[in-house]
Amino acid sequence: MVVPTLRVDRSSPVPLYFQVAEQLQAAIESGELPTGSRLDNEIQLASTLGLSRPTMRQAIQYLVDQGLLVRKRGVGTEVVANRVRRAVELTSLYDDLTAAGQAPTTSVLSLENLLADDAVAHHLQVEPGAAVVRLRRLRYAQGEPLALLTNYLPDTLVKLSVEELEKAGLYELLKASGIRLTTASQTIGAKNASASEAAALGESRRAALLTMSRVAYDERGTPVEYGHHLYRASRYSFSVSVATS
Repeated sequence: MVVPTLRVDRSSPVPLYFQVAEQLQAAIESGELPTGSRLDNEIQLASTLGLSRPTMRQAIQYLVDQGLLVRKRGVGTEVVANRVRRAVELTSLYDDLTAAGQAPTTSVLSLENLLADDAVAHHLQVEPGAAVVRLRRLRYAQGEPLALLTNYLPDTLVKLSVEELEKAGLYELLKASGIRLTTASQTIGAKNASASEAAALGESRRAALLTMSRVAYDERGTPVEYGHHLYRASRYSFSVSVATS
């Protein structure tokens, strides 16, 4: 059992449960409470801080809702891996995870040539029935499945191999082939996981998934890649910076 050092300021306007939740979150994100560590039960934590059990329960539930803690029957409250937060930019998930110290790995589920259906043809601005390459990958962060990635590219664009895709991100491989991505259009949404998606991502059926569809363009404005990606909402979030005009 883990008992982090927690303090509450009863004179502060910040609710007591939120003070506790913030300190626990900081301990998780700093590594003081590593993945897999267990917290003392609510009664013990509440007693240590001189708080009511409902207040402590609210703090724990807040972090469960944030995807930082999980309650396991017969085990207690356990720290889960930090959620990956990613800015919405024209970057590779692989590179972003590497920069964040998340030790990404990739399992290539398929790499195949096929004929573009109407949707793929529309996004890549090719004729329906044109030859394209489809790759499906499962991306891991710190050994846990994080995202199910499906990408389409014109078949004449670049030669890809399973070995390369397991060692590097797609955008890095495109850049190495002299292809420069300059702009992209993308749509972010959400859905419930199907049985196969849930199994691949280690989630329960109908668990919440984030979705992102993206078309990336080169400097001439030609579509280079169309991707449709699924992310575990319990482990992943997008961040967007906005400014007033």
